[in-house]
Amino acid sequence: MAGALKDIKVLDVTHVLAGPFCSYQLALLGADVLKIESPFEPDCARGRGPDDKANAAGLGLNYQVQASNKRAIALDLADARGRDILLQLVRTADVFVENYTTGGMARLGLGYETLSEINPALVHCSISGYGDTGPNAGKGAYDNVIQAVSGTVAQCGGIKPGVSFVDYSTGYSAAFAIAAALVQRGTTGKGCHISVSMLEVAMQMMAPEVAAAQHPADVSRRREAGISDYETADGRLMLGAFRPQQYRRLAALLEQLGVAVPELEDIRSWEDVWSVPDDVRNALADVFRTRKTDDWVRCLREADLPAEPVQSLSEAVQHSQLVARGYFQANPQDADSTLPLTAFRMSDGGPELSSAPPRHGQHSRDVLRELGLDEDRIRELASAGVVR
Repeated sequence: MAGALKDIKVLDVTHVLAGPFCSYQLALLGADVLKIESPFEPDCARGRGPDDKANAAGLGLNYQVQASNKRAIALDLADARGRDILLQLVRTADVFVENYTTGGMARLGLGYETLSEINPALVHCSISGYGDTGPNAGKGAYDNVIQAVSGTVAQCGGIKPGVSFVDYSTGYSAAFAIAAALVQRGTTGKGCHISVSMLEVAMQMMAPEVAAAQHPADVSRRREAGISDYETADGRLMLGAFRPQQYRRLAALLEQLGVAVPELEDIRSWEDVWSVPDDVRNALADVFRTRKTDDWVRCLREADLPAEPVQSLSEAVQHSQLVARGYFQANPQDADSTLPLTAFRMSDGGPELSSAPPRHGQHSRDVLRELGLDEDRIRELASAGVVR
């Protein structure tokens, strides 16, 4: 594999979603990512997913979707011998990623200050619920908790979105910060510490709404009529008429179809968009019920207006566009299943799915041999439970 990060060595001391997803992005781009887990408590994501047999084997789907292209070592960091092995690995690493509660690694003697003394060029990324400063810095968190405290749940009508978008957005944010730090290191020769906050990522994902919430004006606006979903003759349609000129284009299309809503022709400004009256909204709702969803999608696209059917997730994963882009790749672990790639493609050095998600401690002995440990020492460490 010769991806853009092919010469980068990453120590991945993360678990659950955000951290492993971050390192997965790096691994897909060719980085040598070593997943480091406890011999006694592997990443809990290994036991989660719809396939109980895979869960029992430590290869649950929640783990597999963010673990390919990595190697795995089971190492007890609570034991001085395990910590010594980690410190040896740090000497030649480029990146260290962890997502334990703030201060957790430092209490083991593995904080940034210690690691950077051993390797000043190390890029050290800490992912946590609230960041490493402030009154909540020492508190743990999960995606759902951050969705609640960030205002996301309230913004979604009091219902938590049924996806872990904060975790995965945090993983992307961390991967981006690491890439930036590596570029910076190419100029300065020095690594740095990165603190990624899930709370701040959640706020970032709602930047317009967050900014509006801080605005002194007390303004309440309904969802815009042109970017709402509507019932059709056989399902639901999501309309994408966002700008004022698109409302006028919609008016022209509806007139051609003989179901005119002439009031749309008068929309010239954002103020007009925000003040579309109920009778116009009701007229649109009545119009969209007159045809099937696919018919509306075809007509709207021909008029250069974005529109899509509201699909179930099981329908969405089979979308022809995803197939054409190769978003799902064959799972090296199971030829009958697929795994997601990245959300981008590169003309050179891009993402590639090349090796299966590793079993718990699958590469422990290989890694120890690379460090120069002989077979007797490896057996001794394994017998003591320091490695698995």
